[in-house]
Amino acid sequence: MTAPASHTERLPGDPRVVTRVFALTDVGRTREHNEDTFLVADLESGTPLDFTYGYHEITADPHGLLFLVADGMGGAASGELASSMAGALVLEALRHTWKTADPSPEAFAEALRDATVLANARIHQHARENPEHRGMGTTATIAGLLGDRLFMVQVGDSRAYMVRAGDVQQLTKDQSLMQRLVEAGELTAEEAEVSERRNIILQALGPEAHVTIDLTHQQVRRGDTLILCSDGLSGLVRAPEIARTANEEQDVRSICTRLVDRANQLGGPDNITVIAARFDGDALRASGNGDSFGYNTFPLAGTLNDDAREPLPTTRETRSTLKSDPTPRFGTPVPSRAILEEEFERARASEDHAVLGAPEPVVEERRRAVQPVFLVLGVIALIAIIWFLFELFG
Repeated sequence: MTAPASHTERLPGDPRVVTRVFALTDVGRTREHNEDTFLVADLESGTPLDFTYGYHEITADPHGLLFLVADGMGGAASGELASSMAGALVLEALRHTWKTADPSPEAFAEALRDATVLANARIHQHARENPEHRGMGTTATIAGLLGDRLFMVQVGDSRAYMVRAGDVQQLTKDQSLMQRLVEAGELTAEEAEVSERRNIILQALGPEAHVTIDLTHQQVRRGDTLILCSDGLSGLVRAPEIARTANEEQDVRSICTRLVDRANQLGGPDNITVIAARFDGDALRASGNGDSFGYNTFPLAGTLNDDAREPLPTTRETRSTLKSDPTPRFGTPVPSRAILEEEFERARASEDHAVLGAPEPVVEERRRAVQPVFLVLGVIALIAIIWFLFELFG
């Protein structure tokens, strides 16, 4: 299919990055509703792209491009709403703060951080004001291209991969129970991939009032292919097969179609969403043997990769307030497997994605329920002490 015309007229001698991109979402084989969302937008105009008639070829403007995949949770209506809100709110925030900003890498990273944090606050507020959507949330993997540099914002377990010269690397790190167990040395990556508990995530947009994003970056080379996907794809189709598909197909639409079809061939138990973007243009260097790529943190205040942040104390008074996150070097100790298993048991009530921890009303209800038990135990302990003293001095 013929691509739509390039979105920007280029001047002679003005090197740019040319991106061919396509996005596709599918309900899968077993779900009745699609709770996934994708969004691709030209940030110069702030306009989302429509892929009804094929892929787009974009010559990137100074303010760059936005790619987003979100996987909603909380039941059909709530999950669909949360993921669609995430895309709309992130783009709207960038329209207001980034389009008029000086297009520097640091400012872009800050704009992506602020837009994601704002989206979380708005989704959380909506759930509080509308009880029928209580517990709604969504993962979000957001990539922003500025010049020859790609920035990734990660919340949850959707993923970003880069395919370069036949190799593939995951650019994001899952914020999940399995990832923590792998980092703690309790599971291998292969064991984590097939665990029935791999859907337990540690962060999402919406369930909590505050979220701390994981922010990474990557230099782009000519011929690189970016793959963003929900876990409906990455949970079934392994990275080597994703790389093989990207290498065999020159057309980004064919890449997406083949990957979605493959996930459905493997059972399609979840919604499946994928964005494929291939980068070219004379603004990019060709990849070389010395190039390294993969998960590469970008230090920025207010993110998990804030190098200036003081480690949190782990005294008795503060230990209970520490929140699990996928980067324990910032003061959160890597928990033992026993502790993580206890957290899993608390979260398993949800058959879809579950975020560790319970809502405050649930916690308060449990607290009231166990108060009589503690009262009885206290009375028994008092009687035992009186009996002991009587035997000792009687």
